[in-house]
Amino acid sequence: MYSDNQRKLILQLNKKKFRESNKLFVAEGKKVVSELISADWSFRMLFSTDGNFHKKAKLIKEQEMKKITHFKTPSPVLGVFELPVEKKILAEPLTIAVDGVKDPGNLGTIIRLCDWFGLSELFCSYDTVDCFNPKVIQASAGSIVRVRCHYFKDLAESLQLLKKPIIGATMKGESVYSSKLIQKASYVFGSEAHGISKYLINKLNDQISIPQFSSDIIKPESLNVASATAIFLSELKRNNN
Repeated sequence: MYSDNQRKLILQLNKKKFRESNKLFVAEGKKVVSELISADWSFRMLFSTDGNFHKKAKLIKEQEMKKITHFKTPSPVLGVFELPVEKKILAEPLTIAVDGVKDPGNLGTIIRLCDWFGLSELFCSYDTVDCFNPKVIQASAGSIVRVRCHYFKDLAESLQLLKKPIIGATMKGESVYSSKLIQKASYVFGSEAHGISKYLINKLNDQISIPQFSSDIIKPESLNVASATAIFLSELKRNNN
């Protein structure tokens, strides 16, 4: 069982200001929590409805888990972890950056994509959703332990300091299928609703796009940012082989 103060704290950690003030975040689900523990991320609290999950986990009932979960359907495991110490920038040859991505599921998926395609860091604008949001953590499926997220008030300036081309994914760029994709560059993906900010657009060295092949009169306005990132990363790796 947990105390009222513990329950209150866990629910407060849904907000960034409480995560930052307490230096804690919540992770839910067996896979995600197991990945964090295996990577030696320190936890303050660990609850499970499964008595065999972990020797330090407190066994609680499903009804109790429902009172502390951040989701409509609770997972059998919930952990409260310490926020990791901010890590230095690796400046890998290929950099992926996101500008104003608000949807937690999209950011978590992009973190997972970076991990899948062998990237160890992700550049984020300051107005991008916090990578330690519970929904981002869940969507990352544990990849948060291998992909460090850096946040910048001026994303354009930070990318320029890497001293390599900055290429934006836009609706007006050259087709990703016909252009020669540069392997040593920074690729920027914009928000779901507004794309890349005007300020950052003016700092781009080039633009590329995913052409639309739909023949219907009514066509989709845009492509999901996580889906677009997956296509670009796949093409980048294919071009490199």
